[in-house]
Amino acid sequence: MITVVADNKIPFLKGALDKYARVVYFPARDIGPEQVKDADALIVRTRTKCNAGLLEGSRVKYIATATIGFDHIDADYCRSKGIAWSNAAGCNSGSVMQYVASSLARITLLSGKRFGELTIGIVGVGHVGKKVERIARLLGMKVLLNDPPRARAEGGKGFVGIDRLLAESDIVTMHVPLNRRGEDKTLHLADSDFFGRLRRGGWFINTSRGEVMDTAEVKQALLNRHLSGAIIDVWEDEPDIDRELLSLAAITTPHIAGYSLDGKANGTSQSVRAISRFFKLGSVDWYPENIPGPDNNLIIIEKDHGGIDELAGKLFLHTYNIESDSSALKSAPENFEQFRDDYPPRREFGAYKLSFNDPRDPLIELFKKIGFKI
Repeated sequence: MITVVADNKIPFLKGALDKYARVVYFPARDIGPEQVKDADALIVRTRTKCNAGLLEGSRVKYIATATIGFDHIDADYCRSKGIAWSNAAGCNSGSVMQYVASSLARITLLSGKRFGELTIGIVGVGHVGKKVERIARLLGMKVLLNDPPRARAEGGKGFVGIDRLLAESDIVTMHVPLNRRGEDKTLHLADSDFFGRLRRGGWFINTSRGEVMDTAEVKQALLNRHLSGAIIDVWEDEPDIDRELLSLAAITTPHIAGYSLDGKANGTSQSVRAISRFFKLGSVDWYPENIPGPDNNLIIIEKDHGGIDELAGKLFLHTYNIESDSSALKSAPENFEQFRDDYPPRREFGAYKLSFNDPRDPLIELFKKIGFKI
């Protein structure tokens, strides 16, 4: 029987592999060389740096990270030692899309503009970016896409250069991986030049990686009012986040954009299935059962709902009150990790059912496409 060392904060994991493996759970901060030396596999989150410092001398053969990101895994080291690994690609893309949707609702409230009056620039059009693109188009927004790797592979149709995107966008949202070098380097992609080219009065949203933005330059763009506002979920030097940026940004959250229960269940499932396939165990089709639903999952839509802008804004903020998370972090930034570890249950749009009082309401099909049940 193999031994698996797992982060004890990964939801729904307990019991998933216990029939096939000895699973030992630790808090992420306690997973060190001593804990992993006799492990055959690890199931971790981004807080566990999987490098020589952790793995040298261990018998680890497989690492599954229950996250979309994988920059905490030293791929070169793992390759040199014959350690296979996988991330949970796309697992929380719906959750991040929901976070961005709630961000857009807040921006329309603060700016007094309708969705259809705004242009959104999406930098990085992978699992998350595609879903953000789809909902933005459904809301009637003008959409600009920038993704150099995809543009090269697909011939460039449908994509624009970063200069045009920055010049024409009212909102720029980042959905790129953290690449520290190379042709598609994203480390400090959002730098002084980036903000200098961004349309004055625009908004900046970062839910990708903290190091994608240069913290000092985000602050400067806010201080000189080149930016109308920023919505920041990911930070350089987490959990020791910049207190000045915390106070300057309109919305600030503790790296939880992808923390819906749906996203967590997907990430855990993908990790369990990957380890099961690698070691030929019996959980290759496992998925969590009985994911808790929201308290108020039935929403009655009156005939005089105010149209797409008012209704969409209310529904997005009903399913996820982004302002609540922001207020909590602003009031107690020292609790960054605690907020993440003890994050309350959040469900995505598909866990909610809308009941329209007017069965012929033209918005019914739109909200079906957005993901709500009718």
